[in-house]
Amino acid sequence: MNAEWSASTAARAQRHAALGEPARLAIIDRLLLGDASPGELGEELGLPSNLLAHHVKLLAQVGLVERSRSEGDRRRTYLRLRAEALADTMPAPQRTAPRVVFVCTHNSARSHLAVALWKRHSTIPAASAGTRPAQRVHPRAVATARRHDLSLAPARTSHVDETLRPDDLVVAVCDNAHEELGPRVPDRLHWSVPDPTRTGTDDAFADALSDLADRVDRLAPAVRPPGGTDD
Repeated sequence: MNAEWSASTAARAQRHAALGEPARLAIIDRLLLGDASPGELGEELGLPSNLLAHHVKLLAQVGLVERSRSEGDRRRTYLRLRAEALADTMPAPQRTAPRVVFVCTHNSARSHLAVALWKRHSTIPAASAGTRPAQRVHPRAVATARRHDLSLAPARTSHVDETLRPDDLVVAVCDNAHEELGPRVPDRLHWSVPDPTRTGTDDAFADALSDLADRVDRLAPAVRPPGGTDD
């Protein structure tokens, strides 16, 4: 057994050992579909802060979880799954929804790209909205979609208040939208995808699309329509 193989095998063994504890496995199950702050995780899973911090530290040490600073409230941090460390793991169906709505602040880039990606993976309808919608979809979002054989046409921006329905599965694809939605949409998922319009470069939009694609790949198999299956 060569040294590289030994190191790889040891790292896998450490990850399996970390997942052998029910609370840590529950944390991974939750992060498979969306990001969460430590406070949100603790509340959802019923774990006190000191115990949650212990479990998160161990998961981070084996490369399964990482932290990012909120783009909205810089005092907040979010935990996200390092999906590449669980390449062979997919969640069992966990959600039932007649429609998925992707929400970002301005509804000009990330949310529209998420919808376009979603349509490649699922027949469940999808829509997008913004908490403070811009006047138009960002031209670089349209160009990025076109380069990846995705279409954003016809796309227009809309406000969450005129878009959301009671049974929608809401996915906030940015920190600001997640924090602004607050208790008005209590049962939602959160994806902490950096805002590509901040730099406005092609690379930033490509990175956002890649991040969204990985997350859509994980979420789509876990969502089923009410009273049926998603074929």
